[in-house]
Amino acid sequence: MTVRFDAVTVDWLGYATVRLEGQTGAVVYTDPGRYGVLEGYDAGDGDLILVTHDHHYDPDGIRRVARDDALVVVYEAVDADRVDRDVEPPEELPYTVERVRADESFAVGPLDLFTTPAYNHPDGPHTTADGEPIHPRGFGCGYGVTIDGVTAFWPGDTDVLEFHEELAVDVLLPPIGGSFTMDREEAADLAARMDPGLVVPIHYDTFDALETDEEAFVVDVARRGIPVALET
Repeated sequence: MTVRFDAVTVDWLGYATVRLEGQTGAVVYTDPGRYGVLEGYDAGDGDLILVTHDHHYDPDGIRRVARDDALVVVYEAVDADRVDRDVEPPEELPYTVERVRADESFAVGPLDLFTTPAYNHPDGPHTTADGEPIHPRGFGCGYGVTIDGVTAFWPGDTDVLEFHEELAVDVLLPPIGGSFTMDREEAADLAARMDPGLVVPIHYDTFDALETDEEAFVVDVARRGIPVALET
C-alpha cells in the first residue's frame, strides 16, 4: 500500500527501506536491502540513496534501487571491513558516492538534505552483554530529506534523543521494533512531541527481535491526534 502526503508518496518496502517519490519525479530510498526485503525488486529508479550505518549497508540492495546516475550518500563511519558480510567498500560502487557527518545540511539538486546523530544511550536498555551501546555515538546517523516541499525524517537506528522533538518534519518514519532502537511506546511519545503531519512506522517485524504490535502503535498515535498510516 502506498501512502501519500501532499506531493510525496511513501512506500515502506521492509526493514529500514523506504521509497519516497515527489510529484516532480525525484525518487529517494533509505537503507535499501537486507534480510531479503528487496528480493525480486529491481526498480532501478532511485536518484538519491541514503545509508545510515554498517548494519543497513547492502550493496546488492543499492544496485536494485539505484539509477545509473544515482547519488549514494553514506554516513562517514560506514566501514565495509567491519560489516559481518562480504561487501565492497561504498567507494567501489558504480555510482557517485558522498560521505556525510551526522550534523550536516545541504542541497542535492532539487532536494534538501540534513543528517542527525543516531545512537543508543550508554545507560539505556539497548546495550550488548558487556554493557556497550548496540549503536554507540558516532556509529550511524539519521536523514531528513525535503522533496517538493515535504520533509520526511528517518531517525535511523536510535533511541529517542533530546533534539528530535525540536525538528520540524512533515512525515516521521520512526523505528518501532524495539530491541535495538526506540520501541513503539517511545516512538508514539516522540510523535506526539514532534507533531508531524503524518507518521509511518518502519523497522519492525522483519525478524523475531523486531516483532511488535503495530496496530497498538497506530491506536496510540491516533489517540494523540496525530495522523498515522501503516504500510501493509
